[in-house]
Amino acid sequence: MSDLNDPRVLFAAERTLLAWNRTCLALMAFGFMIERFGLFLRILVPNSQQLPYHNISAWLGLSFIILGGVFCLLTTIQHRRFLRTLKPIEIPERYWTFLPIFNNLALMLISVLLSIYMLYMVFAV
Repeated sequence: MSDLNDPRVLFAAERTLLAWNRTCLALMAFGFMIERFGLFLRILVPNSQQLPYHNISAWLGLSFIILGGVFCLLTTIQHRRFLRTLKPIEIPERYWTFLPIFNNLALMLISVLLSIYMLYMVFAV
């Protein structure tokens, strides 16, 4: 619990949450890139039906995307817990504390949708 009575504590917590948000986004983008690289290998090698590159890269990419979504959820929960420890004087009047949380939850939703899309592509091909 903070005893500073300073709104900069809130802003520092938001910067931390948004830094985690960037990390989650990077994990998801890296996972998508890994999955698409398997497709590239399949196109590059004509007889790739015998090679497991596509499935390995698909599952590895999917795991990175899910990891990014899980981190989004966990950091949102941690940020909400921290907000409950702040005193009302530390939150500026009419300040929307839900925007960074909404941002993180929207990214988590995108992670879920992208994971569903990846699963569909793995089993459809």
